[in-house]
Amino acid sequence: MNRRNFLKFAALLSVAGTSILPKISYGEDIKISQKRILGKGRYSLEVSSLGFGVMGMTYNRGPIPSRKDMINLLHKAYDYGITLFDTAEVYGPHTNEILTGEALSQFKNKIHITTKFGHDIINGKYNYGKLNSRPEQIRKVAEESLKRLKLDTIDLFYQHRLDPKVPIEDVAGTVKDLIKEGKVKCFGLCEVGADTIRRAHKEQPVTAVQSEYHIMWREPEMIFPVLEELGIGFVPYSPLNRGYLAGKMDKNTKFNPKNDNRGTLPRFTPEALEANKSFIKLLEKYGKSKNATPAQMALAWLLAQKPYIVPIPGTTKLNHLQENINAVNIAFSKSELNNFNKELSKLQVFGDRYNKEQQKQVENKA
Repeated sequence: MNRRNFLKFAALLSVAGTSILPKISYGEDIKISQKRILGKGRYSLEVSSLGFGVMGMTYNRGPIPSRKDMINLLHKAYDYGITLFDTAEVYGPHTNEILTGEALSQFKNKIHITTKFGHDIINGKYNYGKLNSRPEQIRKVAEESLKRLKLDTIDLFYQHRLDPKVPIEDVAGTVKDLIKEGKVKCFGLCEVGADTIRRAHKEQPVTAVQSEYHIMWREPEMIFPVLEELGIGFVPYSPLNRGYLAGKMDKNTKFNPKNDNRGTLPRFTPEALEANKSFIKLLEKYGKSKNATPAQMALAWLLAQKPYIVPIPGTTKLNHLQENINAVNIAFSKSELNNFNKELSKLQVFGDRYNKEQQKQVENKA
């Protein structure tokens, strides 16, 4: 069905009062052409408007798929125009960086690979809940991550969580030295507030801040003014609320306790999965006229918020990758966005995003 006939068909269905729409199959001609810039000046990165979070391929998202399939999927993401790929030392630990390096190092001059430091990992084992951003640890992680990623330079090196025992100036200063040595290109922060951003940026310009952000978690909007003032990009992780905003979960959804942290999160209890369906319904409402899925509408909403936002959804399935990429072609008009946000502001989220232990590692954005 071509676009003209589809629009006629959709209009007839709309008149008939039904929400049934023809199923879309995505072809191989998908391509992200839109670019966005994270950061400013010397410490800026031009990237695809949508990135890719590699984490779920090996960590915290249930059964681990075959390595070959995941490498092929990452190659597809590159073929489709994605140029920003995100991983971290703690994912595994180490296994996610190894996969990323094996799959993507051959494209290292054509893409940007980002990774993170800041957790306490001893002899390959994560000392759960413990942070470590001491300068010597940052240097150690940088050297080891370069080897695992098969890179000469880490494009963007994030502090994964703020370490209260190490002044942020010392952290930024250490990364600044790594930049001078050519081992790192740009510096980033995760889940931090405005004051921390300002202090770090004064020592070493920050290219991007990464935080969870989506229609069910909007606290990061508090730091947007300082990001705009300083010319810093914003990278939302879990832009689909760990898959929930795809609209496929309900009270019967089960999470593998061996490798899926969603089962430990208050927002993913059976009660919360049911109570938060109003967010899915809102996405479906606005997606009808655009023939867009809830996941696509959630990503399109993020892209519409600010020009310096680059979401990094992850997946282990080709059809989900294609679905996500097509979100870049969905636009909100100004009035649509205003109306959507008005309706969104009336919805209440059921359940906290983290348990008490994990919440301790997240800095209030104020």
